[in-house]
Amino acid sequence: MAKKFAKESFTVMNELVLPNDTNTLNNLMGGKLLLWMDICSAMAAQKHSNSIVVTVSVDNVSFQRSVKLGEVISIEAQVTRSFNSSMEVRMTVYAQNLPEGTKIKTNEAYYTFVAIDSEGRPRAVPETVPETQKEMILFNGALQRRELRLILSGKMKPQDATELQNILTTFGIKN
Repeated sequence: MAKKFAKESFTVMNELVLPNDTNTLNNLMGGKLLLWMDICSAMAAQKHSNSIVVTVSVDNVSFQRSVKLGEVISIEAQVTRSFNSSMEVRMTVYAQNLPEGTKIKTNEAYYTFVAIDSEGRPRAVPETVPETQKEMILFNGALQRRELRLILSGKMKPQDATELQNILTTFGIKN
């Protein structure tokens, strides 16, 4: 299967925060942001895999700043690494106040997707090729994040997480 550069999956999605998207404090509802993040990251995963994808996991999403009514949300998503049929997608979310000309980072998260065939079965995806230093750092860290996800979901035993074991050993922590 052909390889694909990480940058080929880069996706930007913009949404204007309207009254129907907000809570009683005129802040964007968290669930609405999670929906938009899922859509944007799925588009990035589909670009990489040329396939329909399904969401498998959502890593920790912390809300660093509330997003106000009238601001524009910009979500940037890109595949950081692919495995057999799964892909890790990193997102960065910004809130923009267009009249004031400000752009502030509000969120960062990783979602995992699996490519599926017409029968709904997992299918192979292209290998991800990082080019920039940032892409390489994200690519290398994806193995550790994957092991942590697998441990938390009960699909891997902690003692089998070799990448995480290497980190612990680096810091002088042993099992």
